[in-house]
Amino acid sequence: MAASIAASSFFPGSPAPAAPKNGLGERPESLDVRGVAAKPGASSSSAVRAGKTRAHAAVPKMNGGGKSAVADGEHETVPSSVPKTFYNQLPDWSMLLAAITTIFLAAEKQWTMLDWKPRRPDMLTDTFGFGRIIHDGLMFRQNFSIRSYEIGADRTASIETLMNHLQETALNHVKTAGLLGDGFGSTPEMSKRNLFWVVSQMQAIIERYPCWGDTVEVDTWVSANGKNGMRRDWHIRDPITGLTILKATSKWVMMNKLTRKLARIPDEVRTEIEPYFFEHSAIVDEDNRKLPKLPEGQSTSVAKYVRTGLTPRWADLDINQHVNNVKYIAWILESAPISILENHELASIVLDYKRECGRDSVLQSHTSVHTDCNSESGETTLHCEHVLSLESGPTMVKARTMWRPKGTKAQETVVPSSI
Repeated sequence: MAASIAASSFFPGSPAPAAPKNGLGERPESLDVRGVAAKPGASSSSAVRAGKTRAHAAVPKMNGGGKSAVADGEHETVPSSVPKTFYNQLPDWSMLLAAITTIFLAAEKQWTMLDWKPRRPDMLTDTFGFGRIIHDGLMFRQNFSIRSYEIGADRTASIETLMNHLQETALNHVKTAGLLGDGFGSTPEMSKRNLFWVVSQMQAIIERYPCWGDTVEVDTWVSANGKNGMRRDWHIRDPITGLTILKATSKWVMMNKLTRKLARIPDEVRTEIEPYFFEHSAIVDEDNRKLPKLPEGQSTSVAKYVRTGLTPRWADLDINQHVNNVKYIAWILESAPISILENHELASIVLDYKRECGRDSVLQSHTSVHTDCNSESGETTLHCEHVLSLESGPTMVKARTMWRPKGTKAQETVVPSSI
């Protein structure tokens, strides 16, 4: 008896055990629907319900439709009498599985975002780092990934992008070395005296232009330049192949933020920066040729290509309230012939900054194109001379650019990562 009841609890489809017979071999009349003897007080009602159940079950079904022949009006709902078993009391497994699946999918998505694996080996190189001090504390190195919004029409990084990388590494060098005051690249002693650095000259040689998704490695360092100046050099290379991308050098002087005049380097400032001087030149043979000067009153006639009405936007100003030096390069190239921009790429640029440009300035860009023939190799080289001036007359920047045909392979220079 006990075994039958236990089996019925785990196997609800098993038939209910037969009720014991009385002394005459008949089963008791007062049985409930589960085959268990009911209490005397509930015998009549249970018998009525059981009788109705038997009556409905006895009526044959029609057409296999599952409906009895009893009229709908006479049909009486009978409460479910499914026995309570261990299996029936468990939760809905389908809902539980759906909840577990949702949790695992969400966790997998988060893990995929955290466990990001670059698709290219060259992107493993400190792409998103802030750089580090190397070479016994005398050099700073930082990597950059070329973004989609930093490439031009020819699908390579623009010269402005590379020049912005130079400026960013220079500032991060000062910051990482612990010399950043409250100014734009100013040391604490410079900030006390309202002094800041301004670039006076710059030269860059571009051997190749990186493409979208490439990673570039930028090294920068500083050295002395005379008694009242500082020199900063850069070297950009491919971190995988070691091939040079760009070499640049620049000269900087100090300006007073209040008077907007050049100033001497105080001894306190010199004491701050001298421990970081590293005497090494990125460009061995610098272009020291004099830059062009357009005669007064004859600017338009001398320069074949002129672009006027250039004005700085608010976004072109830096923290020192003057136009960022990279913006001058974009203005200089505004007047370059479109035929040169379409068929050539910039190979080198020399810049001579004469005065700062404010937000209310209106400028004009002049470009003269020159073609030179090398008597030894017979190759024809193209260079341009540029003058960026105020429309009122004073010169802001003078420049010289050298160009090579697109697709021409520049001389490759491999420089080790540590000089």
